[in-house]
Amino acid sequence: MYAIGEILLVVIGILIALQVGSWNEDRKTELSEDTCRSKLTNDLVANTWNINQSMAWIGLRSNISLS
Repeated sequence: MYAIGEILLVVIGILIALQVGSWNEDRKTELSEDTCRSKLTNDLVANTWNINQSMAWIGLRSNISLS
């Protein structure tokens, strides 16, 4: 009977360790997604600014050549 109790305790310990590992992987995935989302947002802002600057420069240049 004692051996069955020890086996059961080991199995429960393994299941808990697997669950903790799963939680940790989920947390890492979530952090990775947040980092990726943040980088994409920053790139979008930078690209929008660059496009606006280019459009302003093209508009300024076309006004100068028309004069």
